[in-house]
Amino acid sequence: MRFGRTAAEVGVESGRRGASRGWGKRMMAAGAAALALPIAAGMVAPTLATAAPTHGPVLRAPAGGFEELMVPSTMGPIKVQVKWASQGGDAALYLLDGLRAKDDRNAWSDPAEGDGPGIFANDNITLVMPVGGQSSFYADWYSPSNTNGQKYTYRWETFLTRELPDFLAGYGVSRTNNAIAGLSMGGSAALALAAYHREQFKHASAFSGYLNISAPGMREAIRIAMLDAGRFNVDSMAAPWSPAWLRMDPFVFAPQLKGLPMYISAASGLPGPYDQPNSAVGVFNTGNAVVLEALSMVNTRAFQARLGQLGIPAHFDFPGAGTHSWRYWHDQLMNARPGILAALNA
Repeated sequence: MRFGRTAAEVGVESGRRGASRGWGKRMMAAGAAALALPIAAGMVAPTLATAAPTHGPVLRAPAGGFEELMVPSTMGPIKVQVKWASQGGDAALYLLDGLRAKDDRNAWSDPAEGDGPGIFANDNITLVMPVGGQSSFYADWYSPSNTNGQKYTYRWETFLTRELPDFLAGYGVSRTNNAIAGLSMGGSAALALAAYHREQFKHASAFSGYLNISAPGMREAIRIAMLDAGRFNVDSMAAPWSPAWLRMDPFVFAPQLKGLPMYISAASGLPGPYDQPNSAVGVFNTGNAVVLEALSMVNTRAFQARLGQLGIPAHFDFPGAGTHSWRYWHDQLMNARPGILAALNA
C-alpha cells in the first residue's frame, strides 16, 4: 500500500497527491501519484491499440519501444502502458502502482519516479504497467465501494491474471514467463498474485509492502487510508477477517510461496539521500514518510520471520536509511533486476 506524499514530490508538483502524507498516530494514509509522462530517449511516442482483433493485434511500436494499449476487461477498457522487450522476447514484468494509483499513468513509467523503462531499457523483457486501480489492492472485490458511488466492482485479479495476459499473448508476450513487482499496496498485491497464480509468475518483488495486514490495527489503518485515497470502503473489498480478507494477507498465504524466487525490501524509515526537505511542508511530509516506512519495515520483518519458520528462502534487503518514497523504490527495482532477469531467462 502506498500512502501519503513524500518530501521529494512536494518540490515537483505541490498540487498532486504524493507518496507519503502518512497517518502518524491516527494512521492517516495517502500515496504517490505519477507525474506527466515524458518520453525517455530512445522511446517512441505512445500510441493506442484497442481490443485484439480476431486475427491478432499488430505490434505498432518497435522492439524496445513504448506503447499505450486500451485493454478490454469486465471493468471496462483499462489503459496499460507497455515498454516492449528490446529484442522481441516473450518474457514480461508486471509493475504495480500504490494506493493512490492515478487514471492517466502508472508511476513506474515516469523517469522522475519509478523509471522502469529506464532500468530495463536494454533488457529483453516487456514491462507491463497497468493504469488505475486506486485503493484496489489489485484484488477482486465483493461489491462496488458504497462510500464513493463506485459504479462497478473492482476485478483487478481477474484482469491481471486472465484478461490482460490473454490480450498480450496476441503481441507475443508469454502467459507463463512473467515476473511481478510492486510498491506499498502493490507490493502486497504482487506477492498475493504470484502465490495464487504460480503458472503465470516465476518471480515476485515487494518494496515497502504491508505484508502482515491481519496484525492488530492494520485493517483500520487500511480503512483510513482507503477513505483518504478516493473514499473507498475496505468492507466492499472484503469483509472483516473473512476468507477473502485472509486470502489477501501475505503472512497467511506465505506457505504458497514455497519455491518462488522473491526480492523483498523495506527501509529503516530514517531519512536518507533522497530526503532533503527545504521547507516546513517538506519537513512535515518527510516525517510522514518516516512513519510509513517504519510501519512497512515492521510488517516486512514479521513476514521474514514467517518465511523463516516455514523454511522458505527469499532475498531480503533492509537498507540502513530511506523513507516511503519513489526514488528508494526505483533503487530497489534496480537491485531486484538481476534476479528477475535470471528467473525469466531474459
